[in-house]
Amino acid sequence: MKNNNPFTLTFGKKPNEYISRYENTDTIISTFDAENPVSQTYLIQGIRGSGKTVLMTAVTSELAKRDNFIIVDLNSTHNLIDDLAMRLNDTCKKKPDLLGIGFNVTIAGFGVGINGSPQIHDNISIIEGILTELKKNNKKVVITIDEVMHNENMRFFASEFQLFLRKDYPVYLIMTGLYENIYAIQNDPALTFLLRTPKIDLGPLSIHQITKQYRDIFHIELDEAKELARITKGYAFAFQAFGMLYFEYRETMDMDNILSKLDDLLDDFVYKKIWDGLSEQDRVVVRCISNDSKRVKDICDALSMSSSTFSKYRDRLIKRGIVESPQHGVVSLALPRLANVIETYE
Repeated sequence: MKNNNPFTLTFGKKPNEYISRYENTDTIISTFDAENPVSQTYLIQGIRGSGKTVLMTAVTSELAKRDNFIIVDLNSTHNLIDDLAMRLNDTCKKKPDLLGIGFNVTIAGFGVGINGSPQIHDNISIIEGILTELKKNNKKVVITIDEVMHNENMRFFASEFQLFLRKDYPVYLIMTGLYENIYAIQNDPALTFLLRTPKIDLGPLSIHQITKQYRDIFHIELDEAKELARITKGYAFAFQAFGMLYFEYRETMDMDNILSKLDDLLDDFVYKKIWDGLSEQDRVVVRCISNDSKRVKDICDALSMSSSTFSKYRDRLIKRGIVESPQHGVVSLALPRLANVIETYE
């Protein structure tokens, strides 16, 4: 690959050629920055490759520039409470002025020393002790969890986070996840506060902005840039993958071969995982829709399916970001070149 290729396939990393979701970014930042925030939690939901992690990273990068915000990134595969205690402690060690004079925390056998008086506490007590001190110093802690899962680990963390909110600690939370995982978490009867949490659904990127970037990077005419942008359908991963390939091969390879390479990248990085997560009947519906927009009636006839039954699959696939309904009674695939890729799937 050319050394100066401005595109990247690295998930979660803010690429050099980045299309900002200004409204979403500003909404979270302005809410957390408010004196009396309307919410201290946000959920970012979207299909694989839609830019969830990049959006979260853009928000926290901006907040980290401000003196009153502390960013703590947690790993969803670890014990979240233990991870929070450790990372809060590490942050305070790196910035000793965050806490009051005489406050010292060490996590080794859950030992805490306050003003030289050692005590034994569990990790929740450690977290609360640090948050109490940070509150005195007008600091806010933003916790991020990428690709959350609905499991006992998440349930326990969310329950404790709810208690932190009730105790008026300066804690904020941003979580990203797939539709099905966010849905399960929000509808857990033990986590009712998350049901009221604002949710950002990541749709396609602006074709207008993709067109502008492709035109500037490739030094091409507007009409050609529009055609390239339409190929991506606004899908964030496709914007990067196609851009990377076109930058690399536009002078040495015809478009059909470039698109074939794009199909391979889409398959390797995202589509195979998306396909594996679908039910057998979901797959049947997706295959029937194929490349072109189709009338719902035609699909129902082809599958010998009632409209009410089809609507259940359609609605679920739309929420997952796989299908879209450009107009009433019509559906199409939301992901670029999905039909071409799944032709080879069993």
